[in-house]
Amino acid sequence: MPNNDNGKEYSRFRKVRDKVLGNPRDIRDPTIFHKISLIALLSWIGLGADGLSSSSYGPEEAYRVLIKDGNFAYLAIFLALATAITVFIISFTYSKLIEQFPHGGGGYMVASRSLGKTAGLVSGSALLVDYVLTIAVSIAASGEAIFSFLPNELHIYKYSFELLMILFLILINIRGIKESVIALIPIFLLFLVTHALLLGYGLLSQAPHITTQINTVNTSFQHDLSTVGMLGILAIFLRAFSLGAGTYTGIEAVSNGLPVMREPKVKTAKKTMMYMAISLAVVAGVLYICYFFIDVKPVVGQTLNATLANKLFSGWPYGDVIAFVIIFSEGALLLVAAQTGFIGGPRVMANMAIDSWFPKKFAALSERLTMRNGVLVMGIAAAILISVAELSANMLSTDGNIVRPIAILVIMYSINVFLTFSLAQLGMAKLSINNRKKKKGWMRNLFIFIIGFLVCFFILIVTIYEKFEAGGWLTLFITSFVVFICYFIHKHYAKVQKAMKKFDEVLLLSNIHLADQPNREPVNPKNQTAVMLVNGYNGFGVNTFLSITRNFPKLYKNIIFVSVAEIDSGTFKGVEELESLEHSVRAALEKYTELARKLGFAADYRMDIGTDVVETASNLCESIAEEFPKVTFFTGKLVFRHDTLFHKVLHNETALAIQRRLQWNGFMTVILPVRVDH
Repeated sequence: MPNNDNGKEYSRFRKVRDKVLGNPRDIRDPTIFHKISLIALLSWIGLGADGLSSSSYGPEEAYRVLIKDGNFAYLAIFLALATAITVFIISFTYSKLIEQFPHGGGGYMVASRSLGKTAGLVSGSALLVDYVLTIAVSIAASGEAIFSFLPNELHIYKYSFELLMILFLILINIRGIKESVIALIPIFLLFLVTHALLLGYGLLSQAPHITTQINTVNTSFQHDLSTVGMLGILAIFLRAFSLGAGTYTGIEAVSNGLPVMREPKVKTAKKTMMYMAISLAVVAGVLYICYFFIDVKPVVGQTLNATLANKLFSGWPYGDVIAFVIIFSEGALLLVAAQTGFIGGPRVMANMAIDSWFPKKFAALSERLTMRNGVLVMGIAAAILISVAELSANMLSTDGNIVRPIAILVIMYSINVFLTFSLAQLGMAKLSINNRKKKKGWMRNLFIFIIGFLVCFFILIVTIYEKFEAGGWLTLFITSFVVFICYFIHKHYAKVQKAMKKFDEVLLLSNIHLADQPNREPVNPKNQTAVMLVNGYNGFGVNTFLSITRNFPKLYKNIIFVSVAEIDSGTFKGVEELESLEHSVRAALEKYTELARKLGFAADYRMDIGTDVVETASNLCESIAEEFPKVTFFTGKLVFRHDTLFHKVLHNETALAIQRRLQWNGFMTVILPVRVDH
């Protein structure tokens, strides 16, 4: 019998857990999809904040190039125009991608379906690393922006603050995506209001001097044309344009986040994409103009935006307070932007897990219908990256050269973004050619995809060249390592699948000796009963069932088959998908029941639906035990010749977990081994 004290302790633990992480959701609630989905405005906040917040560091990195390489600040005017055009090109191509893949998947899906599995693996791995960097860069930039206005002696707490913010985001994302987005709405609105003031006043204050500024641009351009030449000017411009590529990060997030959007998903996603594109183009473009017009110069310990705010509002009453609120809202929005990584990263992991590139457990949903495993991995990985960047910055900094951790992270960041962008553009171009007979206007779309590919690929090459020795090599190494691990995992799953097919060929297609007449007697609760847990009608399950009949001959009169319709990210897409899942599980159980009856047993089945197989199956088995007192539970488990930690990670320990739960409650539970040679 279970220990009552332990039971009470577990109950208290569960109450505390539910208080922190939220109560389990009812998967059978017909309105569940409506309750957890995001309208376009909330999607813009949850997914678009990443793109909008990139204006906090992308334009700054580009502008620093212009003033570092000489007095080329006037090129910021042209950067503003080029940035807006690039944003709209990438946004347009991703809107077309959304139409093509309405269930989500983004760059990973289009690369996998149009360019092949290898391209999909590279795109997915790059996206994963990119989303980890999204969190790390956003949190680091948030800390830098907020601490820009704090005394230098408090800067020692910046690293601790950043780790605390990651922990906060992990907790609210485990509670639920919608809940996390709603909690961050005030921050997003504060950013919009304060930056409308910053940028609006920045332009208005310079309106009387517009003629002078235009003359300055013309004079500077003519001077540089005669000294460095058009090629020199173009080289500096393109270098700044490429190194400011962080501005475009986050645009792809909407295509990955489609599953969390309100129906009609495609319409909601395209509206979200429009909000994101317009807001990013305006904010980033006007920032470039303000940097030049107001002659912003780098100040140690401050971001360019902080310097801009100080210069603009220094003459206002409480101007320092206004500047602080503006930059605080910027730092706070970067915290919201990290949310994109927690939404998109686990989604990419789930898609890759479904395709056997990642451990299957990353496709699982928690009781809150969130991808808890993915959220934890993203948060931990981001914390490690921030720690590495902080350590590297301390090692590289000298008295005359202060290296900022955010600069190291941004160097790592934009490479993978444009690797994914390039593959997505190329994949969509190929799809346009393949579907040219089905869709009108394919030639126009193809032209835009090609332009998008050329722009993104150019930025990718320049970024790798410029940033390789400065830290870009680390991004390529990490991404290559992820690709290698995913390939190794996929190879293992392929071997196991091949071995499992042998069971299907031998057992499902062979002639099993059956009784002349099936047993149509109802199950008798007074008889010895074997309850067998199964997962689909396959050779593995049939082998386990035959092992029971062979090892316990004539002992059991009843056979009850039990299965759980597991809701994971692959099936949690809509009511129709859930109904289809239940139908397929019921059909498999009926096949098992019919097989058992043909072998002379009285047989029946029980099923339930849930996200946690162990919890759902254990509760179902306990209810069966009340109905059939003389019961023994059976389940099968794959056994490898050399069982390692690697196998435990790739194959869930469901059988052992259920056995522990049922044995603790006093029920006989037997695990039958199924040997897999591979």
